Amino acid sequence: MSRHFDQAEGLSEQHDPETHQYVFNQTMMRIKDPKRSLQFYSDVMGMTLVKRLDFPEMKFSLYFMAALSPEQREQWSKDHDERIKQTFSRPAMLELTHNWGDEDNEALSFHSGNSEPKGFGHIGFAVPDIDAACERFEKLGVAFQKRPADGNMKGIAFIKDPDGYWIEIFTPERLPELLSEHL
Repeated sequence: MSRHFDQAEGLSEQHDPETHQYVFNQTMMRIKDPKRSLQFYSDVMGMTLVKRLDFPEMKFSLYFMAALSPEQREQWSKDHDERIKQTFSRPAMLELTHNWGDEDNEALSFHSGNSEPKGFGHIGFAVPDIDAACERFEKLGVAFQKRPADGNMKGIAFIKDPDGYWIEIFTPERLPELLSEHL
């Protein structure tokens, strides 16, 4: 049997057939102010709000954001139930969770996972040209954690969303050369 994927201790290549239809659907991040976060993820990152779910009794809202091309946007149903099915079967979405009233709490902030105690680190976006993307982010006033020319790992950037979560920015075509310098 030839191996097509990387190996690591503890890894199993024999997946239970019951998992073959599983889809990695979402990463959830808490947000303080939906207006601010939705503006960032739609205007700055080009994501589309595919579904919003409000839970009045529990006083929170969920915003499911996806990176969709204009052609992909046209394929989404206008029917509520069908849209829910599409939302929860699509891979790689961002679920932004807002607890009502958080936007008014001056003391509230969220842990990005990049300071002690460390945990969650970042989400990542592949872009066609990291230099052009970072120039655009600069013009839009986006906060940078790391620019492409900074640090030991040149050629990747980290920006911050309005709640301080890190977003890695990279160009896939540049990664083989960049990573070979460090492997």
